[in-house]
Amino acid sequence: MSTRERRERSDRSDSVITSLFDSLGNLSKGVSVAAVGGFGRGELSPGSDLDILILHRNKVDSELLEITNALLYPLWDQGFKVDHSIRTLGQNRDAAGNDLRVVMGLLDIRLVAGDADLVAAAQSDALHLWRNKASYYLPELKASMKVRHERSGELAYLLEPDLKEARGGLRDINSIRAIALSGIEVPSIERVSVAESTILKIRDSLHMLTKNSKDRLYFQEQDKIAEDLDYADADALMAELAKSARSVDYILSSIWHSIEHRGKDRAGRFLKKIRSTQLSPEINIVHQEVVLSIDAPVATDPTLAFKVAAAAAQVGLPLSLDTCLRLGEEAPAISTPWPRVARENFISLIGGGQSMIAVWEAYEQEGIITSWFPEWQVVSSLPQRNVLHRHTVDRHMVETVVHASALTRMVHRPDLLLFAALFHDIGKGGQEDHSARGAQLIGPIAERVGFDIQDQKTLSNLVEHHLLLSATATRRDLDDPVTIASVLALIPDLETLELLHALSIADGEATGKAAWSEWKASLVADLVDRVRSAMVDDTIAPQPELTERQKEIAASGKLTISVQKREHDYLIDLVIPDRSGLLSLVSGVLNLLRLDVRSARTKTLSECAVMQWVVITDPYAPEVTEDILMKQLLLAIDDSRGLAERIQSRIKAYATLPTIPVPAPVVETFTDGATDATIIEIRTHDRPALLFNIGDVITQCNVDIRSAIVTTLGAEAIDTLYLREFGGGALAGQRVEEVANKVKAALLK
Repeated sequence: MSTRERRERSDRSDSVITSLFDSLGNLSKGVSVAAVGGFGRGELSPGSDLDILILHRNKVDSELLEITNALLYPLWDQGFKVDHSIRTLGQNRDAAGNDLRVVMGLLDIRLVAGDADLVAAAQSDALHLWRNKASYYLPELKASMKVRHERSGELAYLLEPDLKEARGGLRDINSIRAIALSGIEVPSIERVSVAESTILKIRDSLHMLTKNSKDRLYFQEQDKIAEDLDYADADALMAELAKSARSVDYILSSIWHSIEHRGKDRAGRFLKKIRSTQLSPEINIVHQEVVLSIDAPVATDPTLAFKVAAAAAQVGLPLSLDTCLRLGEEAPAISTPWPRVARENFISLIGGGQSMIAVWEAYEQEGIITSWFPEWQVVSSLPQRNVLHRHTVDRHMVETVVHASALTRMVHRPDLLLFAALFHDIGKGGQEDHSARGAQLIGPIAERVGFDIQDQKTLSNLVEHHLLLSATATRRDLDDPVTIASVLALIPDLETLELLHALSIADGEATGKAAWSEWKASLVADLVDRVRSAMVDDTIAPQPELTERQKEIAASGKLTISVQKREHDYLIDLVIPDRSGLLSLVSGVLNLLRLDVRSARTKTLSECAVMQWVVITDPYAPEVTEDILMKQLLLAIDDSRGLAERIQSRIKAYATLPTIPVPAPVVETFTDGATDATIIEIRTHDRPALLFNIGDVITQCNVDIRSAIVTTLGAEAIDTLYLREFGGGALAGQRVEEVANKVKAALLK
């Protein structure tokens, strides 16, 4: 069914009404019949009502009765369904002023027969009212849409959606047009038109098939409609429908955000001057959206798309539509394997919790996701013929990674958890077992992204066995040693077990209550405890091993610095005489030099600390040299208080930025993990000067850090510190608790 056919159907209806109107004779003077709503737009589907408005110049009731009877009864007799109203211009203005649906219907008013001046006046009145009272109508429209969306759900993700009322459906498209008529700039209206064409085509076929005006697309009708419209199958039909609905929702969400925040600050107050907050030299917050600066090197820096996406997800704000369009059109392809800065920012993006959904959806709309991962195209908007699932395959994986972001404290490799959650169902869309196929696909994907061989194997294991714990816990006897042995045969170590446990929880929660319950969660937890008890390894990071050269330099007792500039980061080797608070001091200097610590390995030997740091710098920071670093370190040693003040000033500046909810930090201690030290492990969300603050707290506890293993994975930090009393030896029981509590208290500030 095409636009031309809908127009022809409207024209035929016009002809019938015009013929009836002409038969009124003198009664027709001062009267007009107008089409409103979908009939006004000339978009009559086979089951659509004729929405007509009879306007008159103060006709008496007896005349109006005769007119309506002469028009409506013949229409009803011919099988037309008619929704009609009868008003004067004054009554019409009053109705429009008091009823949102009336005024929106009048925006599409069109003369069918009779007094053209009446219809022109009604049209002018409606448009004038709509524009002048936009500040009143638009909030009411948004509120009514919210109620409707909650009632009807999301068109893109429902198995049996309502094509008109659901989110992303035809009524939302009409709302976009109405918003545009209010004078507000509406982006990508052509994209909305393409989506509307698809949804209307499916609706027309539905009406023809069912011989009624219902707009809900039931499961049993989808195969027949797919055949009627020449789709390969019902899945292809529903995928196309989902893509159209997502386009509508994407544009509409952008419009509402612009209306709500344009010219306002975070508190909703109007600003006399546009306020911009800089996140980095090329990334800013404007109108509560994350935007790229005009001179950002979009066409030459392939990592910029990752950086701005991570920034948006981590501050909990959407990307501006203009920024997404620029990236979609201009961003160059990323090299493979991805540079570390791209991988780390990608992990920060998908670890952003609920706020990552809007960023991901924007990138998928602009084709950026499939440029990174061509495999995603197969599962994009792919429906799931399973009553347990609420979402399409791709949206389920996105929901799973959102749930996984709340579980990152359960694991020691949050990056692998997030990545596995995002791709755990990537094998769907074919005939073979999706877990086995996914395990084959995830290896090459992970290799492109830059994960090493061992990480690729772990990810493959997680994807292949992401249903293992749930299936075993609910179908096998947990008291049978063979059950535990069967899991041990597939899970090589404790790190993989904790990752698989968190992935099982995230997958279950994202699927819904029908698939995940407290009973099932408790069974899985019981199984994991039993398997863990049978394992002999641990997840404590060992102290760094020093090379003979490092030992020689440490024995000399001299301050030695080596800086190696690599393609996307710096490798800094540092040997420095040990002193109280050294870890905090060095990390503070790196922070002031605008260097982002991604990993560090430190160990004290012969009264010298041997350190190796991997840091990333922003593109506009000065180049790091050995002389600059030496100078800043010596200044900090001479004036540690001044260093602390400068660090606190930077922290206060960052504190003004928006934040997202993150899991609470975890601080664990191990008194039997080393012979001469107490181990404290900290898992927390990364933030400016994090390592400086942790080191400062421990220094204030009068404790020596003998070794440190610092790792930042995306936006998550895992720091393992080996602590000793300054007099020698591990910390006593009460001291362990004191240090751990003070570190945790500092992290919660």
